[in-house]
Amino acid sequence: MLTRFFHQLLVGLSGGRRWIVLLLASVFAASPVSAEPTFEPAHPIPLYSYFATGDVDAVVTAPSALPTPSFVLMGGGPDVDSAFRWLIQRAGIRPGTGGRFVVIRATGTEAYNPYIFYSDDTLSTADTIAELWVGGASLGLTSVETLVIPSVKAANSPAVNAILSRANVVFIAGGDQSHYIRFWKGTALEQTLNALMKKNVPVGGTSAGLAVLGQFDYSALYKSATSELSMADPYYKDITFDPAPLSLQGGFIAPPALASLIFDSHFDTRDRMGRFIAFISRIVAPTITPTGTVGCPGGVLPASSSGKTTARGIGIGVETALLVQGNGSGKPVTAKRVSNPSATTESAVYFVRPSVPPGVCAPKTPLTVSDVEVRKLADSNTVFNLTDWTGVPLYKQLDVTSGTLFPADWY
Repeated sequence: MLTRFFHQLLVGLSGGRRWIVLLLASVFAASPVSAEPTFEPAHPIPLYSYFATGDVDAVVTAPSALPTPSFVLMGGGPDVDSAFRWLIQRAGIRPGTGGRFVVIRATGTEAYNPYIFYSDDTLSTADTIAELWVGGASLGLTSVETLVIPSVKAANSPAVNAILSRANVVFIAGGDQSHYIRFWKGTALEQTLNALMKKNVPVGGTSAGLAVLGQFDYSALYKSATSELSMADPYYKDITFDPAPLSLQGGFIAPPALASLIFDSHFDTRDRMGRFIAFISRIVAPTITPTGTVGCPGGVLPASSSGKTTARGIGIGVETALLVQGNGSGKPVTAKRVSNPSATTESAVYFVRPSVPPGVCAPKTPLTVSDVEVRKLADSNTVFNLTDWTGVPLYKQLDVTSGTLFPADWY
């Protein structure tokens, strides 16, 4: 419209001043009148989100307390169907008992609900379960519920904790573990989780959910640490832990059955062995020797090739789950590895333990640590003894020398 106006104005200049005035009047008269601004009322952001599939009011006769603990440690990527079934069965849920499976997360949707509850893509509850479905209803579940808990306030909500407290199984979804530490630690939600674990309610987690199940957690408060930078400086800013500073107490949930452990996921596909050795090295306490001090400042556990309370960790590949169970008083905690039949990766589990303290471990200094024991579990028949760290032979012995991993092909 402005182009047309200036064209008419130039033409009108030859017709005298009166034509210009009339032209200006006509242009402004034709201009649209600004409408009064309208405001829509703001919609409040929900404190939390809750989604349910099945009958949340069904009578449940499955046991509310169990004799031994059960954990699923999942390495991210495609979920492992059989691991969810194992959690349901370990909860004492059977056809006719009913049972509530509660997924908790800080972001995301209710995508787990149909996957866990139904048996196939027709959303049936048939006894025949298709691959990529859990079929929980056919196993006895009466509901699958998801809570999205995105803040400290939500984690302290009585409604959130009332829903969670009724769970027969709890699963912590993937996402960002820094959210779980920032939003959930020290809240009523953590108290509810601890109360459930005291009753040995089965608990699982994948990726970020796995990361917060150890006695020590890589909290990832900033960027995700890389192997190269972690070995170059095991104290660089992206290596953050919970508890902070490292301590034998005070970690988020910290299940007793998983004492002395730190976890990492997406292990082989993201080349995480280097950073994982740096994480575990940081847990090793300083020790004075005749030749000087070894270990890492701020560390809290010894490094050794024997003993039950030494610094150690478990790295888990994608589409892989480690099924961890207690076996009664005085008996070891054991674990088996499972994957999906259609998995396209090796889906291995790596048990990592430094046998001696790091020789060089200081801020802004490349890491040196020798004789790091690695045991690899890539089948579903072997039982690993988590308590004694036995059951799988030594796979490789790795060294980090001046920030470089040897051998580099640790897979």
